[in-house]
Amino acid sequence: MAETAEQFLDTAGFDRGPWLAVALAAGIGAWFVLPNGTGWVAAMASGLLLAMGALAVWKGRMDRTNLVTALVACGLLFAFGTGLIWARSAIVGAEAFDWPMSERVEGRVLERIEQPAQDRVRLVLAIRSPEDGAPVRIRVNVPLELATPEMGEGALVRAQARLMPPASSMLPGGYNFARAAWFNGLAATGSLQGEIEVVEPAPPGEAVIAGIQRRLSAHVRQQLGGSAGSIAAAFASGDRGAIIAADEDAMRDAGLTHLLSISGLHVSAVIAATYVLAIKLLAFWPWLTLRVRLPVVAAAVAAMGGIGYTLLTGAQVPTVRSCIGAVLVLIALALGREPLSLRMVAVAAVAVMLAWPETLVGPSFQMSFCAVIAIVALHNAEPVKRFLAPREESWFTRTGRRAVMLLVTGMVIEIALMPVVLFHFHRAGVYGALANVIAIPLVTFVSMPLIAIALLFDVIGAGAPFWWLAGNSLDLLIGIAHFTSSQPGAVKLVPQMTLPTIALFMAGGLWLALWRGRARLLGFIPATIATILLLITPIPDVLISADGRHVGITGEGDGLLVLRDTRSDFTRDNLLELSGVEGDTIPLAQWPAAQCSPDFCALTLERGGRSWHLLMSRSRDIVAERALAAACERADIVVSDRWLPRSCMPGWLKADRRMLEANGGLALNLENRTMRTVAQGEGEHGWWRVRDGD
Repeated sequence: MAETAEQFLDTAGFDRGPWLAVALAAGIGAWFVLPNGTGWVAAMASGLLLAMGALAVWKGRMDRTNLVTALVACGLLFAFGTGLIWARSAIVGAEAFDWPMSERVEGRVLERIEQPAQDRVRLVLAIRSPEDGAPVRIRVNVPLELATPEMGEGALVRAQARLMPPASSMLPGGYNFARAAWFNGLAATGSLQGEIEVVEPAPPGEAVIAGIQRRLSAHVRQQLGGSAGSIAAAFASGDRGAIIAADEDAMRDAGLTHLLSISGLHVSAVIAATYVLAIKLLAFWPWLTLRVRLPVVAAAVAAMGGIGYTLLTGAQVPTVRSCIGAVLVLIALALGREPLSLRMVAVAAVAVMLAWPETLVGPSFQMSFCAVIAIVALHNAEPVKRFLAPREESWFTRTGRRAVMLLVTGMVIEIALMPVVLFHFHRAGVYGALANVIAIPLVTFVSMPLIAIALLFDVIGAGAPFWWLAGNSLDLLIGIAHFTSSQPGAVKLVPQMTLPTIALFMAGGLWLALWRGRARLLGFIPATIATILLLITPIPDVLISADGRHVGITGEGDGLLVLRDTRSDFTRDNLLELSGVEGDTIPLAQWPAAQCSPDFCALTLERGGRSWHLLMSRSRDIVAERALAAACERADIVVSDRWLPRSCMPGWLKADRRMLEANGGLALNLENRTMRTVAQGEGEHGWWRVRDGD
């Protein structure tokens, strides 16, 4: 077996760099998947034992060099990755408040987040915990009309606020805000109850970059109104807070959301433009031209421009990754090396994981690196190199060849991103490759240059014509998004992709990208298995929220039956996305087959060749225990947002407050008689807390 593995590594193009990044990522991922400290220690021990075992068995064997190197390096990095994220969680993790509370708080503003599209400003405050007086961070939503410029970073404010502990996933597979808040150091979030008082205004000179970002965003929106101005502000400063929900949804369903997040496309455009301008302008300086290599100087100038743009736009993970990758490309160009390689991507990935290992499980990191890996692997493939090789041909033929390659690249990116998008968002745009063929050149070569020129000419008050042109180009972009997303079959819904399924997709994709020759085709095996698992994963029949107040029932008509109608877009979107329903919600009280009183709703479902009787509470009024016990006895499933007495004994499941506080939201499949819970994926991680209901 060892000899076979060594031969395989020799012939399949084993490149250590990318696989070392994969090993580090695997160790970090293992910490999130394994439930407790015992599993984390076992993961670290297994990595160390793998490395020591390889050294002990094959030390000094020259015919095992590749195998020993791979096992030792990957084992050590796997163990290091698990320890890294464990230490990161222990250092930055913030214990959440035990219960919701209304408190008079006073604290320093650490961060101000503008969100005019939601008519609010978010303030991250450093306060003393009402529970024990320890310093904690909270986030408070301030209505836009109450947010004054004095509430900047460093200001001292006082207000009455309703504070809530960060919520875990509402349903299995839903967004886990508690985990994000844990690593962001947030102990609670909430909203104002009344006015907010500025005790000390923000001192001048504090948060220089954040202040520049806000002023730049406001300036762009002032010059260019409407949706185009909001998107232009996102391109110029990274501020997406003014983009309305309808435009965001259209961009997402059209596969164009990546254009709104400052990432590789934007950073590369800024750095490329800076590089070209620098090398052209420096060429007019004979003294410098005769003494230094202009590509080196231009690369340094472009690198500084890219770093400045990254800091200005908030230094988010995709931007940092793109900046690191672009700087590496510049270094390679200056040294005369191959600029686009998977090693470059690996270096950028390792840098991000070392600084923020928790981002590995987020959609931003995964989508960003999946797209870049797909692009680099595609363009390093021999057939693609031959297709793009220079040759004697007309301008029209050469342009057509580039256009075809752009379409193929878009399709490959869509295929690479589809599993990640479906896993995190449960829906993905199908026509994204076609939309990107127009949208990417439009943004890269028209919209962003026009915005930059307009900002430059604003210095002398002559930017209006360029703003008009930029606005028209962005209106075209928005039109493409709405047109594409409105086409039949434009959106694919997959409500329940399991962790093993996405893991197989990732393994298959990485195998296809990182190996060479025929060996890479083996990556289709796990990808095919994952596709089959995805197709046979059933849509849940019943969804029950973590608080027991919201129930969604699928399979009864085109819509989603819900226990309570709600004004919360978050709740409605979670129920619809995780049930795979594109229609609207229908309250049970309006469904003919349901029997509803002010206190309870009863419904019978036909699933798996039998009848399932559901009983769901609607109020908190006192109900006679004997009558409740009799109703429970006739039901298979009872759902309630309160504690039910022990005399309530349904045939299969009693999902009352006591049970839901221990397990979180539920997804039930009645035909297979199976149940998924939020708690199954949480283990003993710090952000998951089971509260004793007694």
